[in-house]
Amino acid sequence: MTLEREAKFDVDEDYVLPDLSDLGDGLRGHPADTQRFVSTYHDTHDLRLIRWGGSLRVRTGQGWTVKLPQSAESLITRHEIVFQGMADRPPAEAVDLVRGIVRGAAVERVARLQTLRRRTCIAAGDGGRPVAEVVDDEVSVLDGRRVVGRFREIEVELAEGTEPEDVSRVLASIAAGGARPGGSVSKVARALGAPAVAAPDVVVPDLARRPSARDLIGWTIAGSVVRLIGHDAAVRLGDDPEGVHQARVATRRLRSHLRAYRAMLDRDWCDGLRADLGWLGDELGAVRDLDVLEERFRRHGSVLTGDEAAGVEKVLDRVRRRREASRGGALTAMRGPRYLALLDALVDATANPRVIAGMADAPAADVLGVVMDAPWKHLRTRCRSLGSDPDDAALHEARIRAKRVRYAAESLTPAFGKPARRFARRAEALQEVLGTHHDAVVAMLWLRHEAMHAPARLAFAAGRLAEMEASVRDEARADWPEAWRRLRRTSPRFWR
Repeated sequence: MTLEREAKFDVDEDYVLPDLSDLGDGLRGHPADTQRFVSTYHDTHDLRLIRWGGSLRVRTGQGWTVKLPQSAESLITRHEIVFQGMADRPPAEAVDLVRGIVRGAAVERVARLQTLRRRTCIAAGDGGRPVAEVVDDEVSVLDGRRVVGRFREIEVELAEGTEPEDVSRVLASIAAGGARPGGSVSKVARALGAPAVAAPDVVVPDLARRPSARDLIGWTIAGSVVRLIGHDAAVRLGDDPEGVHQARVATRRLRSHLRAYRAMLDRDWCDGLRADLGWLGDELGAVRDLDVLEERFRRHGSVLTGDEAAGVEKVLDRVRRRREASRGGALTAMRGPRYLALLDALVDATANPRVIAGMADAPAADVLGVVMDAPWKHLRTRCRSLGSDPDDAALHEARIRAKRVRYAAESLTPAFGKPARRFARRAEALQEVLGTHHDAVVAMLWLRHEAMHAPARLAFAAGRLAEMEASVRDEARADWPEAWRRLRRTSPRFWR
């Protein structure tokens, strides 16, 4: 997988690329090769992938490429993954990578583009360190053998390790010649026109100043659905634990929000979604929990040396093996019909939340504040009952209830503004300190289990790691009462 970073410019057909041979500050450009190739793009009939900002294409002599979108300020940042396969059919692995976006829809050819590409390499210093590549593309849109459209683009692709400020002279020189910032619209989206630049099938909508209950609930659901679908490919790739983390957070948020708003929603519809989200959360959680253990043990183990460090590596090996087994189970689930049906249902829910009659059009601030009553009551009751030396299970229960309070408050911020945001931040602080406690307890239990009947070196390392986790647990136990006091004092009930 490669990470492509580029700046794009739109230019007229008669645009003349400026002389880039000597840009000052040691930057020099020299012409490279000229290429001509045809790119064939595949997508669903309603262009789901392209509308999300990604693409699936096969290019002359280059195989298949999936581009996963991710924008970053003025630069376009895309993950590119290359697959081998027959030119007339996308490889199953490539389609699997974009399955979260296309879901169960068929993928077919949607566009063919012929490109004449002229490349200029930009290097820095006497050693000629590669800095960027300037690509001048003349694109013809094909319908069979006919050319039905033309346009031209200039792209500046940054080399690995290059920062945007390193190529500011290159960008300024190109712009001075009459090039216009091209934005993030891809070539294929530009070729296909309005249908390809329409909004994705899930967007987080802009809300009115006083949103209705239906609009606020749709907004709440949409935020987590975008997060879940947006991290689907990262879960499948498996090279960044953050992908699993974000997908799991999205799943938990959705389930929590549906619980909070259950009285305002069609009961069967709501409960069905919550059941499927619980199933998905369990699959993702099995992987995420082991990611957390690995990160914790690696961090603690970094201060150890000699036999202790070698023992930690053995502990980490066991974590990784279990993690791979759990990841295999999660991927099997995500490739099955239940997951795809859940995604379809969630996409539909963002546009059509099943709010009960008589509630949907009411102002959210007038009717939705009650969703805070039960989570707050449950958290307050639990925290008041904990006493000076609560057991681990009771603190874990408090953590779950703090999370529900936080999520409910966050969902109400469009209706209640700053007081809701402040309350949510304080609930998050309590959730985090209780989460730190819970993670340490889970880690200690895992280490205790692994140390039983283990070789001496591994058992000793597990014991040392458990000591460190015990220290973290005790610190969190000392900190949580203050986090609870700060939440309790934050504000009178903002929702009343």
